[in-house]
Amino acid sequence: MIIYQLKIKLLSDTTFGRGDGIAGLIDQEVEHDSCGFPYLRGRTLKGLLREECDNLIAVLQNDSPAYWENLACTLFGTPGSTLGTIAAMHVGDACLPDDLREAVAWQIQDKTLTKEDVLESLTTIRRQTAIDSQTGTAYQGSLRSFRVVIRQLEFKADLLFETQPSDKMLSILAVGVLALRRLGSGRNRGRGYVRCTLHNLHNNVGQEITQDYVSLFSKVRKAVT
Repeated sequence: MIIYQLKIKLLSDTTFGRGDGIAGLIDQEVEHDSCGFPYLRGRTLKGLLREECDNLIAVLQNDSPAYWENLACTLFGTPGSTLGTIAAMHVGDACLPDDLREAVAWQIQDKTLTKEDVLESLTTIRRQTAIDSQTGTAYQGSLRSFRVVIRQLEFKADLLFETQPSDKMLSILAVGVLALRRLGSGRNRGRGYVRCTLHNLHNNVGQEITQDYVSLFSKVRKAVT
């Protein structure tokens, strides 16, 4: 198994929404595990990366877009994939560092911490309402509350390949990673601003390779054109 890693640093408060809330407390809760650690599902992350790559391909009208579309389909798979068209890359959940989660799991087991303590230490609750532009007052019933993961935290997601991916596949992946700047619920309302980087875990070094493969993408574009 070949493993690369995607690192996501939160530059603003972010909501990894799970589609529900807590009655009487919060309208939108964040996705979190049994220990209270917030995380982003791998399926959601994969969809965001695919969206960024598709947006890029859409503007490559003079650069053989069919070539890049086939490459993206190889990397991400296609809807209704069969064994012959299954994705070359599996995306794991984006989580906080393993050593931190393991240490806290022991404390929860010893009952020195609770799941709620962990969740509250890594998140906070924000509230917003709609304002009537004529009167300057809030619309009745428009107050909403949502939990956010606090900024500056860094999440990691493993990118798994059965075989070594080609440099061309890694180049389009790196461009998609670099282009991913917003994620989570409310990403069009100021939340979820992130910086993403691609790393090679060969020999457990964790070397960042984003810019190297973005540069390679530019060279491949010229060659394909």
